[in-house]
Amino acid sequence: MRIMLVGKYGQLGWELERTCATLGEVVCIDYPDIDLSEAKSTRETIQRIKPDLIINAAAYTNVDKAESEPELVRRVNAFAPKIMAEELKKLNGALIHYSTDYVFDGTKGSSYVESDQPNPLNIYGSTKLEGEQFIKEVSGSYLILRTSWVYSLNQGGFVSKVMQWARQEETLRIVDDQIGSPTSARMLAEATSQLIAQGRMDKIEYIRENTGLYHLAGGGACSRFEWAEEILELDPKKEEHFVKNIQPAKSNDFSNPANRPLNTSLDSSIIKKIFELDLPEWKKSMRLLLL
Repeated sequence: MRIMLVGKYGQLGWELERTCATLGEVVCIDYPDIDLSEAKSTRETIQRIKPDLIINAAAYTNVDKAESEPELVRRVNAFAPKIMAEELKKLNGALIHYSTDYVFDGTKGSSYVESDQPNPLNIYGSTKLEGEQFIKEVSGSYLILRTSWVYSLNQGGFVSKVMQWARQEETLRIVDDQIGSPTSARMLAEATSQLIAQGRMDKIEYIRENTGLYHLAGGGACSRFEWAEEILELDPKKEEHFVKNIQPAKSNDFSNPANRPLNTSLDSSIIKKIFELDLPEWKKSMRLLLL
């Protein structure tokens, strides 16, 4: 089986390159090998590689910057997955695509299940939802995995940012009204490879038989503030901290270009039932990463 992994430089892609190595021939690509903002580049790259399976771990994820360049974001997050689905249908292949909790508006008051009605509040969320819809409309073989607050120790993510801030500022103000399900990139990658491996002799047929949209996120839920507290507590080099205290704040205290949903924790019970996949509770995953 030939796997085309898109987004090898991202925090999830970096982990997937390692976990998928035993599943077949893995062709790992990222910009400039493929330009997801250009339909021709995306289509020609797939036609050249001729994969049996595409794992799309790439996306435009800068939520605030997305508000100022919606057409670019739409090409990457919506049209590129559509092209992947179209080309794979021609090849009789399958697509694994990651989506986001930001397709929801966060007003439900409890964890979201797959059948809940999406209502994104920002460009990032709306383009990721459109990507989901395009994949479904192509009617090929696919797994759409919605996840939440993906993290690793790579620079630019929330974990590394909190650690950096703790070494620069005496006081940190972190929002306590945004709630989600922190998901370890390492755990998500391992679960993805385990899911594929369940197909045994015919992994593409296995995906075809189970085609659909599933939630796959870290167990439990917390606020950004609670998450930051846990990061500081588990930081293996706390002696480097300059921070003296961490204070709760509200989303409205900050003037960000993009609106954020307040509670988008995900219920992953369906994927647990069907595939027997269950990511650890978020605090346990954090300890595995940092300790």
